Amino acid sequence: MKIMPCPLNGPRNISEFVCGGDVVDRPNPTECSDERWADYVFMQDNTAGIVREWWYHVATAYWFIAERNTLTEEIVRTYPVNELKHPQDDPGTNGGGQS
Repeated sequence: MKIMPCPLNGPRNISEFVCGGDVVDRPNPTECSDERWADYVFMQDNTAGIVREWWYHVATAYWFIAERNTLTEEIVRTYPVNELKHPQDDPGTNGGGQS
Protein backbone atom coordinates (compact mmCIF):
# COMPACT_ATOMS: atom_id res chain seq x y z
CA MET A 1 0.00 0.00 0.00
CA LYS A 2 1.35 3.43 -0.96
CA ILE A 3 1.10 6.17 1.65
CA MET A 4 0.76 9.90 0.92
CA PRO A 5 1.92 12.20 3.75
CA CYS A 6 -0.90 14.77 3.77
CA PRO A 7 0.07 18.10 5.41
CA LEU A 8 -3.39 18.36 7.02
CA ASN A 9 -4.34 14.75 7.82
CA GLY A 10 -0.99 12.98 8.19
CA PRO A 11 -0.09 9.73 6.41
CA ARG A 12 -3.04 8.35 4.42
CA ASN A 13 -3.64 5.66 1.79
CA ILE A 14 -2.95 7.06 -1.69
CA SER A 15 -6.44 5.96 -2.77
CA GLU A 16 -7.87 8.90 -0.76
CA PHE A 17 -6.20 11.41 -3.10
CA VAL A 18 -6.55 12.72 -6.65
CA CYS A 19 -3.68 14.30 -8.56
CA GLY A 20 -4.60 17.71 -9.97
CA GLY A 21 -1.67 18.06 -12.36
CA ASP A 22 1.52 20.06 -12.50
CA VAL A 23 1.93 23.31 -10.60
CA VAL A 24 2.40 25.84 -13.41
CA ASP A 25 2.01 29.59 -13.76
CA ARG A 26 -1.48 30.44 -14.94
CA PRO A 27 -1.61 32.88 -17.85
CA ASN A 28 -4.19 35.66 -17.81
CA PRO A 29 -7.03 34.17 -19.92
CA THR A 30 -8.15 37.59 -21.14
CA GLU A 31 -4.67 38.59 -22.37
CA CYS A 32 -3.07 35.40 -23.70
CA SER A 33 -3.58 33.76 -27.07
CA ASP A 34 -5.94 30.83 -27.53
CA GLU A 35 -2.89 28.67 -28.25
CA ARG A 36 -1.22 29.68 -24.96
CA TRP A 37 -4.43 29.05 -22.99
CA ALA A 38 -4.94 25.62 -24.62
CA ASP A 39 -1.32 24.76 -23.81
CA TYR A 40 -1.92 25.67 -20.14
CA VAL A 41 -5.16 23.68 -19.90
CA PHE A 42 -4.25 20.54 -21.84
CA MET A 43 -0.47 20.06 -21.97
CA GLN A 44 1.87 18.69 -19.32
CA ASP A 45 5.64 18.42 -19.52
CA ASN A 46 5.82 14.77 -18.34
CA THR A 47 9.18 15.51 -16.73
CA ALA A 48 11.46 12.66 -15.66
CA GLY A 49 12.60 13.42 -12.13
CA ILE A 50 11.25 15.72 -9.44
CA VAL A 51 7.92 17.42 -10.25
CA ARG A 52 5.65 19.71 -8.25
CA GLU A 53 1.97 18.72 -8.41
CA TRP A 54 -1.42 19.67 -7.03
CA TRP A 55 -2.99 16.93 -4.89
CA TYR A 56 -6.49 16.80 -3.44
CA HIS A 57 -7.60 14.84 -0.37
CA VAL A 58 -11.14 13.79 -1.28
CA ALA A 59 -12.48 13.17 2.25
CA THR A 60 -11.59 16.66 3.50
CA ALA A 61 -11.62 18.65 0.22
CA TYR A 62 -8.06 19.78 0.97
CA TRP A 63 -5.68 20.90 -1.80
CA PHE A 64 -1.92 20.78 -1.22
CA ILE A 65 1.37 20.53 -3.10
CA ALA A 66 3.47 17.38 -3.43
CA GLU A 67 6.94 17.08 -4.85
CA ARG A 68 7.33 13.64 -6.41
CA ASN A 69 10.09 11.81 -8.24
CA THR A 70 8.50 10.41 -11.41
CA LEU A 71 11.39 7.97 -11.92
CA THR A 72 11.10 6.28 -8.51
CA GLU A 73 7.52 7.27 -7.52
CA GLU A 74 8.98 8.55 -4.24
CA ILE A 75 7.01 11.36 -2.62
CA VAL A 76 9.80 13.78 -1.70
CA ARG A 77 7.69 16.18 0.38
CA THR A 78 4.24 17.67 0.72
CA TYR A 79 3.23 21.10 1.95
CA PRO A 80 0.22 23.45 2.24
CA VAL A 81 -0.70 25.75 -0.64
CA ASN A 82 0.14 28.86 1.39
CA GLU A 83 3.82 27.93 1.11
CA LEU A 84 3.73 28.50 -2.66
CA LYS A 85 5.56 31.56 -3.91
CA HIS A 86 2.52 32.47 -6.07
CA PRO A 87 -0.69 32.00 -4.02
CA GLN A 88 -2.81 32.95 -7.06
CA ASP A 89 -2.11 29.37 -8.27
CA ASP A 90 -4.52 27.97 -5.64
CA PRO A 91 -7.33 26.14 -7.49
CA GLY A 92 -9.65 26.96 -4.58
CA THR A 93 -9.39 30.67 -5.45
CA ASN A 94 -9.83 30.35 -9.23
CA GLY A 95 -6.10 30.73 -9.58
CA GLY A 96 -4.91 27.68 -11.42
CA GLY A 97 -3.92 24.11 -11.13
CA GLN A 98 -5.45 21.60 -13.43
CA SER A 99 -8.37 19.40 -12.59
